[in-house]
Amino acid sequence: MDHCNIANLSLHDQWRQLVLKPLSKLDGNSCSSSYVLVIDALDECDNDKNIRIILQLLAEARSLKRVRLRVFLTSRPEVPIRLGFHQLPDNERRDIVLHNISPSIVDHDIFIFLEHNFELMREENYQDTSWPGAENIQRLVRSASGLFIWAATACRFIYEGRGFADNRLSIILKNGTVDESITDGSSTDDDAGEDPVITPEEHLNTLYIAVLRNSAQNFKKQEKKNWYKLLRETIGTIIILYSPLSIHSLAGVLHVSGEGVIRILNKLRSIFDIPENQDQPIRLHHPSFRDFLLDQKRCGDLNFWVEKRQAHQTLAENCIRLLSTSLKQDICGLDATGVLIAEIESSRVEQCLPPEVQYACLYWVEHVQESGAHLHDNNQVHRFLQKHFLHWLEALCWMRRMSEGILAIRTLESISLVSLLPAR
Repeated sequence: MDHCNIANLSLHDQWRQLVLKPLSKLDGNSCSSSYVLVIDALDECDNDKNIRIILQLLAEARSLKRVRLRVFLTSRPEVPIRLGFHQLPDNERRDIVLHNISPSIVDHDIFIFLEHNFELMREENYQDTSWPGAENIQRLVRSASGLFIWAATACRFIYEGRGFADNRLSIILKNGTVDESITDGSSTDDDAGEDPVITPEEHLNTLYIAVLRNSAQNFKKQEKKNWYKLLRETIGTIIILYSPLSIHSLAGVLHVSGEGVIRILNKLRSIFDIPENQDQPIRLHHPSFRDFLLDQKRCGDLNFWVEKRQAHQTLAENCIRLLSTSLKQDICGLDATGVLIAEIESSRVEQCLPPEVQYACLYWVEHVQESGAHLHDNNQVHRFLQKHFLHWLEALCWMRRMSEGILAIRTLESISLVSLLPAR
């Protein structure tokens, strides 16, 4: 089989071998000479350089002569994406800005979406055929304020209630207006007597707060306090990960039991995509939740707000602690010198270096950098490098990621230099 290592090739090679080359071989006389490639949420790509490369590669579709390839791409208007699109000729692209679409069209689509989902819930939960009623659906449409993510999150939250779907619907309807506890409460004399203007973002904030608070329903005061702490630490770690982890791997990084992670996340399925296979990664349904948690003004409730630098510091400490107990000389147990990495089965590396350890190897330095920590003698980083520096490099070699290790060492050097600068 040609290019059996396609997953390890560059984006350029993957694009040309998997897309351009097969399409160029079509004769144009087949039943379909026009194809559509759909790319959703390009902004969620975690590397701006890759975004630019992808946009450049998509533009190469112009070289196809016998077939027509259209690309339907959705994204938030981040800078790399806007710049990439503006490099394409005007006659070869068409921009559609969602918030410029008529609100009545968007509301109608959201109404259909909600109506369909409630129909499914009625069938599954043996609800009355009139439930929840057109008026309540219209109230939900108004609360959505044009945001499909609001409608989708609300549906998942209500659906998860199963036999208590009515109760969860009431929670959503009750929080249809912004809770005063999550707004700054500022006003002017000009505002007196007028209803405040509630933005779509505020509606989304209110929904997220309602879901988070509902996770502690029926808890006593001290239990609720402890629950919120565990919740904040767990979801705070998930939202700042550079690469998603499974439940088992996340538990390994957090130094907690997998059952504890499941217990927390099971109450937040309307926000997180939690696969049945616990070896598959946990993902956010939508990146807006990350933005919400990291913004103190948007979140408002200190029980849930995640302070970014502190979260990175905690995760860096957890990664170093994990590596300190996991790494050792000859971690793959080969007991031989001069062995080529290419000769070692990847399954053996995975067994000796599980995903959570590989994650810690790759990203602990980046988390240290993002925490804004200052390095000094005899701190955790210093002690780790004294004992495990060579073990860390060996692990990166087995992972075939030594280049990342070189960049990490340079980053550590730059952090050290900043730490040595005198305070002003």
